[in-house]
Amino acid sequence: MMGMKEKDDLSGKVILVTGGARGLGAAAALAFAESGAKVVVLDVEEPDHAGLPADAAAHIGYLRHDVSDPASWTSVVASVLRDHGRIDGLLNNAGIFKSCDLADTTVELMDRIYRVNQLGVFLGMQAVLEPMKKAGGGVIINLASIVGQRGFPGMFAYATSKWAVRGMTRCAAREFAPFGIRVVSVSPGSIETDMLKSHTAEEQAHILSTIPIGRYGKPEDIGRLMRFLMSDEASYITGSEITIDGAMMA
Repeated sequence: MMGMKEKDDLSGKVILVTGGARGLGAAAALAFAESGAKVVVLDVEEPDHAGLPADAAAHIGYLRHDVSDPASWTSVVASVLRDHGRIDGLLNNAGIFKSCDLADTTVELMDRIYRVNQLGVFLGMQAVLEPMKKAGGGVIINLASIVGQRGFPGMFAYATSKWAVRGMTRCAAREFAPFGIRVVSVSPGSIETDMLKSHTAEEQAHILSTIPIGRYGKPEDIGRLMRFLMSDEASYITGSEITIDGAMMA
């Protein structure tokens, strides 16, 4: 029907995506841009827009950003407000991974993963709170993981950081709801990204055997979910934990 607003339409929204240069973040940034949003990728690496549709690429900007640095958050938020006047969405996607048993986990490794995966999420939510309140609301999506849903051996620092993301999401959802700000977490399973490729071929084969749907997830699967959650179609979803894993945790 002419003039009817399309579902998942994000026209006029300004959305920040941390860790958006590649992987799940890049897929989400593309999905947001294709739905009409102005997207600002925040990453320590510059995104490669080669191969992206020209109209989508034109909607995606970039700012160098360290999610673990409060001063960097202050700077990028000020820059986005200066250039776009508002912030409607934040995808806290930036994260680092290293498998390591608890006994072998050093303080340095624990701190490095904590600062990106957990502190970065906290700083991001705090940084966009006032701009979203002034905009009349907003959406924050925090990337968790199925590894943060039960005890997983061999990845103590990473798994516990994702457990924390789930808890922070629930707390923030309760605090931010009166301001019209929704906060949700997304827990992907095994997705075809560089993180999956860090496993040996034998490990990848074993992981695949545990996925009832019979395939790895694709970044585009996550991007479509993120687009829906960021849209007004999901206006009553907040404080929720969305698992997208092909029934691995079912």
